[in-house]
Amino acid sequence: MDSPTASAVIDFAVNLEEDSAGYYQRLAEKYDEKSEIFMLFSKENGKNRTAVQRAYYGVISDALEGCFAFNELKLSRYEIDSNIESNESYLESLKRAIDMESRIASFYIDAAKPARSLLADVPRAFERIAKKRKERQLTLQNLLTES
Repeated sequence: MDSPTASAVIDFAVNLEEDSAGYYQRLAEKYDEKSEIFMLFSKENGKNRTAVQRAYYGVISDALEGCFAFNELKLSRYEIDSNIESNESYLESLKRAIDMESRIASFYIDAAKPARSLLADVPRAFERIAKKRKERQLTLQNLLTES
């Protein structure tokens, strides 16, 4: 999809938040000693989902949806694998989480750019979430280093 509509991008963002929330819930169940951190990430994802939806629905109109597309934004580039393999080690899980956070942050940064001129609230929400995702990457990197 080379020019997804605004609603397609919002749906994609919501799916990223839900999928990654599920990933962190499963990590919390699997790695009890770090469950607090992973559950915090999962809860933040719920807040991110709400922020994206609220920003979008606050500015959407039929005219906007009919005319606005995220030109050249290829959503497949940002897809994540939120499954945990049964034999996946803690370090592998952390590395997967770091990659996931990097992809999601890149999505929000890249999606915010074309939306700035028309959807002020949406790119602000996207940029705020991208910043949180980058901070989360650092937390995960620290967990990786500690191990």
